[in-house]
Amino acid sequence: MNRKTTLAAIGGYQPFLFCIGMYFVALFFSIFICSAIFYAFYPKKIAKEAGENHKTTAMTPGGSNILLTVTK
Repeated sequence: MNRKTTLAAIGGYQPFLFCIGMYFVALFFSIFICSAIFYAFYPKKIAKEAGENHKTTAMTPGGSNILLTVTK
């Protein structure tokens, strides 16, 4: 009368499945961390150009829009 269920058989693999799951989670987050470090040292060219010429629209008290251009 000793019945084995599949749930008990899967429970034996729990530590193994947990380690594999944590490996994939760490791998997933390391992609973002490594790319952040890489782009800190080698920024994209678009980001450099955007910093040189920056255009903004400002609201005046009269309600009309004024285009502001800021250059270095």
